[in-house]
Formats: sequence, structure tokens, C-alpha cells
Amino acid sequence: MYRARSRAVIIAAGVLLLALTGASCDDETSPVRLGNAEIGTVGEIVEAPGTVTARTAATLTAPAAGTLRDLRVEPGQRVREGDVLAVIDAPELTRRRDAAQEALDKSPSGGGVSAGGTAEFTAVRKRTDRQAADAFEQARAAAGEIADPQVRKALTDQVDAAEASYETASAASAAALRSVQRGVASLGRAMGALSAAQRLQAKQAYELADAAVDALTLRAPVAGVVQLGGPAQAGGGSLAGLLPPASGGGAGASGSSGVDAAVPEGGYVAPGTPVVTVVDTARLGLVAEVDETDVLLIKEGVAADVELDAAPGAVYPATVTAIDLLPTTSARGGVSYKVRLELAAGNYPDSGEDAPTPRPGMSAVTRLKVRQASGAVTVPASAVVSTDGKDAVWTVRDGRFAAVPVRLGVQGEDTVQIVSGVRAGERVVVAGADQVTAGGEAP
Repeated sequence: MYRARSRAVIIAAGVLLLALTGASCDDETSPVRLGNAEIGTVGEIVEAPGTVTARTAATLTAPAAGTLRDLRVEPGQRVREGDVLAVIDAPELTRRRDAAQEALDKSPSGGGVSAGGTAEFTAVRKRTDRQAADAFEQARAAAGEIADPQVRKALTDQVDAAEASYETASAASAAALRSVQRGVASLGRAMGALSAAQRLQAKQAYELADAAVDALTLRAPVAGVVQLGGPAQAGGGSLAGLLPPASGGGAGASGSSGVDAAVPEGGYVAPGTPVVTVVDTARLGLVAEVDETDVLLIKEGVAADVELDAAPGAVYPATVTAIDLLPTTSARGGVSYKVRLELAAGNYPDSGEDAPTPRPGMSAVTRLKVRQASGAVTVPASAVVSTDGKDAVWTVRDGRFAAVPVRLGVQGEDTVQIVSGVRAGERVVVAGADQVTAGGEAP
């Protein structure tokens, strides 16, 4: 199984360096070399592949079948939240709104229902209820054709609220009629309640149809940079999976040869066709895939250094913001977990110059600083050997070699922390341990 961990040592200023060039055994050609256990600071690094992500990407899709009447942005253009990006022309939705407007204009504005008796009242009320039911059914059908789930839900919620409001008004007119039948209210008052229900039904039908038409105007849900069409559906440059979606996607648009747009102005769009994507690059992030053997070492707030394939030599600081609970299967066949980090501006350590701003989708190597021990007893990593399946260090005690079991703490690439078993200042074998025997005389 692939292990993403690598270890690097950090020696704090003012602490003793490890004596890697200590005494050798017998002569200069001996493979056995000695050093000392020293007090120092050691850091443990978990290394993982990662990908740069934008804060979010919102792909605006055609809410209904029609044509792209007006495309108001260019690729790479910066837009603000709420800016109009494109307008779709959907004749069917427009016809429904116009018909609803006409019905609203003809609806009674006050006591417009003639007092023709309870029979006429009942007939008018039933007709109004049918008209309301038809209007709500058409509004739900129009909402169902909208591919964007957020817009669709908003319209559906509006239909539900309008239907509940009308049911209340209809029930009030029915109660008024019962009062008339019991002789406790006049028919005129009941007709007024029915007239109000009629007016409300017509007004709601228009507002629902108008909301569906308004959804044809695509506005930027976030501030960011425009990319025409949606994320690539294939190939290495896709944003898919790298960005938390701010709106629903849909089937990709193949575009027209020689036209710098997924859908040119005047082109036909089916419901769900991606028209414009807005990428919010104000705050960049990174998603690292950490092996299951290392993920328990990582906590929120852990610092990391990030290097990009696209910017050799540059280092970008990052901070862990979240660790996914559910695993993914890595390309190498093992189990890994996505660790999410916030990425800061980078620089070139050698020159101090600012590093270029990354782009979403760029590959990176993430070095997470998972643990650090200060004032610790440390030995070179090469001094730790396995004896009978347990960690041990060959030491020199009373002039002779002895294999001492040890418990390890923070493990760097070059140096490791010894929690127990070896004391600071002890001489240890740092090379050629396979040439040493227990009880053998040490120089």
C-alpha cells in the first residue's frame, strides 16, 4: 500500500546538533559509526498529493428550453454578485405570464361579484377554485422544467406558499357563505370575501408566471471571473469535483466551431444547458488526499507547506480547515481521506519574491506539519533498528555494545524522538548496526 508519509527534522536555533561524525570503530575504514543522542527539536511531516481549488464555482444553466437572446459577458471578465450575465428567451413561459396578466386585469378589484344568490356564489367559488388549481399546476410544471435545483426549489416553494394562501382565502369565502345560510351575515359580505379570493388567485397566478420568466435572466450568484459554458466534462482541466457547486449543472454544451462560447447568442438551449460559469478565486483552497495510515495525525489548524508542479521552488503556506469523514479510494488502490486546506499567497524562499497566483485544478504536493517535539531526546533515524519486531537502538554502555529497546515519539525524516530507552549524551550506533554484536567491545 502506498504511504504518503515522509519525515523531516527541524532543529531549533540554539539546540545541539546531532553528532553524526562521532568516533568510528577501530579504524577509518570500519563500517560502524557512532554518534550521540542529543537534545533537539524534531518535526514530523505527512506528505500528500493535492489539487488547488477555488472557493466556489457557480454554473448557470438554461432554466427552460429556448434561445440565448443576450450574452452580456466575455471570458475572463470579472463580475459582481447580482450582475446580469445572460438572458434566455422562452416563448412558452412568456405566453403564460401574458395570459396571467390579462386575467389579473379582468379580476374584480372589490365587490365585483354580483349578488345573484347563494347558487351563483357557489358556482363562482367552484370556478375560482378550478382556476386556482390550474394556475398552481401550470406553475409547478414550469418550475419542474427548470434544471437549476436552487431556482427550481425557490419557485416550487413559492407555489406552495401561494397555494396555502389561496386555500385560506377560499376557506374564508366558504365560511362567509355558511354565515349567510345561518342568517348571521349578509350575502354582500360573503360576495366580498369571494371577490377577494378571486383577486388573490389572479394575482398569485401572475406572480408565479412572472417568477418563472424572471428566472430566464441569469444573474451572478457570486462575485468572480467568468468562464463561458460549464466545467469541462472530460480531460485534465475539469473543475468538476474540485469546486463546491453553487448551482445545478446539466448536460455539457459542445459549443460551435470557431465561436468563443459554449452557446452563441441566438443559439438553442435545452433545459440544463450550461451557459456561464462564475469562478470565485478570492480565496483559494487545496484538497489533499491523505493515506488512511496518516489521517489520524491530522487536526484542524495544522499548518502545511504546499509546492505546485506549475511553480517549482515556490512555497505556499496552508492551514487545515476540515478533514472528510468518508474515505475515497486513491488512484494507487489504497484508502485515503480528503483533507481541505486554506491556501495563502506563496513566495520563493531563495529570493523572497512573490510566487504566482495558482489556478484551480493545479497539482500540488502538500507537506503537513502534524507533530513537533521540542527539548526532546533525539537520535538519527538510521540509529533505530528492528530487533525481534521491536524498535531498538544500539548503544555503548560500559564500553560494550548493547541493543536497547526504545519507544519512539515524533519521527522526522532524518531524526526521531526517543521517548524512553536512551538518555541524552549516550553514544549510539548511527551506521553499520548489522556489524555489531551484543557485548562486543566498543572503542
